[in-house]
Amino acid sequence: MELLIMVYACRTSCAKTISGVIPYFPYSKQCKMRKRGSIVSKLLASMMCKAGLTHFITMDLHQKEIQGFFNIPVDNLRASPFLLQYIQEEIPDYRNAVIVAKSPSSAKRAQSFAERLRLGIAVIHGEAQDAESDMVDGRHSPPAVKNIAAAIHPSLEIPMMFPKEKPPITVVGDVGGRIAIIVDDIIDDVDSFVAAAETLKERGAYKIFVMATHGLLSSDAPRLIEESSIDEVVVTNTIPHEIQKLQCPKIKTVDISMILSEAIRRIHNGESMSYLFRNIGLDD
Repeated sequence: MELLIMVYACRTSCAKTISGVIPYFPYSKQCKMRKRGSIVSKLLASMMCKAGLTHFITMDLHQKEIQGFFNIPVDNLRASPFLLQYIQEEIPDYRNAVIVAKSPSSAKRAQSFAERLRLGIAVIHGEAQDAESDMVDGRHSPPAVKNIAAAIHPSLEIPMMFPKEKPPITVVGDVGGRIAIIVDDIIDDVDSFVAAAETLKERGAYKIFVMATHGLLSSDAPRLIEESSIDEVVVTNTIPHEIQKLQCPKIKTVDISMILSEAIRRIHNGESMSYLFRNIGLDD
């Protein structure tokens, strides 16, 4: 709301252009409809455009398609070059590493990292992956009738889908005697990362790193990381997390302010933004 008020104040003061720099776009995970749910990131984008934004700068959107929610130019910068540089400079034996996707949905990002570093890839499939449960928001609440349409109209019967069952946890790829580097875009609830680290440890990985762009690290995430098998969590400073770092020394920060400041300078001077996207692929 503070951002919207400031944007509207600039608009009513006849500002020529209004650029919004939001490194972490909030509610970006709510970018698709689940059953009859709301697409909150679309609502947020519409509010920003309506308030008067003329340009939007962000970093590593959860889904690239979110850019289509805006009717203004969007520059979705990438943090992967900074994270790749950290791997090469701060992990001495990174050539003996394997890039790990903690769920099949993040395999593309892991593959992109592996191709840049010329490393192998592994994918975790099963109970350690993110599970979007319908139980937590009351979607299995009454009415208890299994087929409500058939109860109202006896002649109408809608076929019911069987619920999904998670397969036993498996790791596709060899991590024995290797450094495991789990990559993702957001670290918020760390339970799935901790479970993935335990699985990799059982499969023979001797060091486990977690790398992501946005480190929300909410609730008791620092304590869980400190007590887990994870050796280091590397995130960028798109979100302030100084308090979390005091609680857990395993959390490291990569500074990405350089690319944001360069983007602001280029937009202000009317220069090309293509330079910031050189050698950047869709899956980065």
